[in-house]
Amino acid sequence: MSSANSIGNGAAGPANGGISFWYADDGLPAPREPLTGDATADVVIVGGGYTGLWTAYYLKKAAPFLRITVLEQKFCGYGASGRNGGWLYNGIAGRDRYAALHGHDAAVRLQQAMNATVTEVIDVARAESIDADIHQGGVLEVAYTPAQLTRLKALHATELSYGEKDRTLHGARETTDRIRVAGAVGSTWTPHGARLHPVKLLKGLARTVESLGVTLHESTPVTEVRPKHAVTPYGTVRAPYVLRCTEGFTASLKGSRRTWLPMNSSMIATAPLTPAQWDSIGWEGRETLGDMAHAYLYAQRTADGRIALGGRGHPYRYASRTDTDGRTRPATVASLTHLLTALFPQLTGVPVTHTWSGVLGVPRDWCATVALDRSTGLGWAGGYVGSGVATSNLAARTLRDLVQQDSGQSGPTDLTALPWVGHKVRKWEPEPFRWLGVHGLYATYRTADHREQTTHTATSSRLAHLADRVTGRH
Repeated sequence: MSSANSIGNGAAGPANGGISFWYADDGLPAPREPLTGDATADVVIVGGGYTGLWTAYYLKKAAPFLRITVLEQKFCGYGASGRNGGWLYNGIAGRDRYAALHGHDAAVRLQQAMNATVTEVIDVARAESIDADIHQGGVLEVAYTPAQLTRLKALHATELSYGEKDRTLHGARETTDRIRVAGAVGSTWTPHGARLHPVKLLKGLARTVESLGVTLHESTPVTEVRPKHAVTPYGTVRAPYVLRCTEGFTASLKGSRRTWLPMNSSMIATAPLTPAQWDSIGWEGRETLGDMAHAYLYAQRTADGRIALGGRGHPYRYASRTDTDGRTRPATVASLTHLLTALFPQLTGVPVTHTWSGVLGVPRDWCATVALDRSTGLGWAGGYVGSGVATSNLAARTLRDLVQQDSGQSGPTDLTALPWVGHKVRKWEPEPFRWLGVHGLYATYRTADHREQTTHTATSSRLAHLADRVTGRH
């Protein structure tokens, strides 16, 4: 296993694993003490990622007298919070389904809450002196095939219908003025997004909640969550409220194997580019960059001048096993490197210095949720399907409001009335159907992308439409 504190030089291949480039860049945190026996609290939070830490932050700010304990199986940010692409943006999984279930106006309110969440995270980071390399350049999504352009225009129209009046649509020339993606035929841009360094945000948030008096126990895996109990090998923490904030690692909890599917996503980071290379690319606005492929990519221009780019690799491990040290298959590294040079041919030969993988939580209907069962005190948030950097913050503020409402400290709020609150979804299929289905579906998406690129059709592949129906994404 590669050290999390080193980066490959490109000649011998990239450093593979070691959790992520972000930890290689900023260093692993000093370990915190594990739980040493049975304990009590007012609120116990399972999971020390963004959702858990934001929830602890907002609860403690609202009610400083609360005794809050966070239990983390490895170290804070070990999961998706320390491995993601650093996209702070206004997307939320399941919005269209919530519009179908609760009405368009309800979904508009959810989207408006997400738009405001981007600003909320930036404001809190500033207020708490958390330097996370945040640059609010917005989100630019590009199309480079006729079918992608059709989807991009449809996406743009849909976002306008949800009230995003400050979104803009660009043709090929305007897109090239922003960023010179090879073959780009159009793009759409929203200001509701920012690039950040996910580990710097995570570490700063952990320090902040500790300074507020929250207890953080690391190296403390929770094996079972039940009403008023969080069970670990070292003792049980009892509390009126037990909040599950475990995202892609939820499957490791007793009885939760089929709750959310742990989907793998992989990333690469290049060596820092030269000024001449950046001049050839543009990207001066430092927007986060995505595309309209079915097996989509996500990328950012890092604060130290690299490109960090991610996409689907080996999508799922049998029986919902989760990633450990972030190691990535050579075929996935090659695929992501090919994608990088397809976007920017002038970067052919630029070293990839680090590669890693992580897991995200995928509900069966691809809808993010937040909930509190008032009869048991059990709460949860997650199922972000890769959009968790911002959504976790909205989820945390909503959990705060739900706990305060249940405990009589406040009444219903605008956040507790959003349509994703209390949403329930059926479990994933048992094995081997789960493994066969996921791998088959992503093979279908890749085939659909290939057909669109080779046939230059202006309509989306029927294969992708079929896969969307099977997955429940649409």
